[in-house]
Amino acid sequence: MMLGDPDRRGIPHHGVRRMFLRFGIRVLCRLLIRLRVEGAERVPKSGPLLIVANHFHFADPVVIIRSVPGQLEFLGGARLPNAPRAIRWIPRIWGYYAVRRGTGARTALQHAEELLRRGGRIAVFPEGGSWAGVLRPARPGTAFLAVRTGATVLPVGIDGMMNILPMLRRLRRATVTIRFGDVIGPFEASGKGRERRAELDEIGAVIMPAIARLLPEERRGVFSGNETIRAAAQEAAAYPWAPKRRERPSR
Repeated sequence: MMLGDPDRRGIPHHGVRRMFLRFGIRVLCRLLIRLRVEGAERVPKSGPLLIVANHFHFADPVVIIRSVPGQLEFLGGARLPNAPRAIRWIPRIWGYYAVRRGTGARTALQHAEELLRRGGRIAVFPEGGSWAGVLRPARPGTAFLAVRTGATVLPVGIDGMMNILPMLRRLRRATVTIRFGDVIGPFEASGKGRERRAELDEIGAVIMPAIARLLPEERRGVFSGNETIRAAAQEAAAYPWAPKRRERPSR
């Protein structure tokens, strides 16, 4: 499902609403944060592109929009549990491919695949949510799209978003850094069933360290080179929306 106004092919229409949103985002970023952009020259000018970033804060898409020019779509959860109610209208006005957890996300992935095949650009947060401040393993959706479309993958590290509110309380602006890494891929997978899932997990295990290298060591979570940091991140790495198995009643 696509939140926004897509055409019959799942390609969203672009209008003045995004122009106004970009303007508002530019103003807010200037007022509330000190934004540092590193490696902007690594963003490809054309071709299908999967932009993959860590997701520590509900407002991470804002700095991606601010830092990546041109047409840009997002793949994300239909529910926004960590975002304040007062701003949940922003992603819906922008429009994005909405994944409904527990349904396999087939429709959203099909629309995203179609756009990538047409040379579009989509930003994805492989971890599947912003429930922790350290990097966690990837869900399989990003690798699935990369394999199905042959899109180039651009790793991105976002650091400092969690400092915005604490700094504003002190009447100061937080420094937020967005770093673009070297592109990786394209990726391939030939297996079926469990073998294919294992291949997708292996691709995710390539993508996430590429993001980790763009973050401070203490934020790299399960991909840190520090054993203590990795161990502390294990609990945060648990996927909070995994379906719970019902226990069979004892006879």
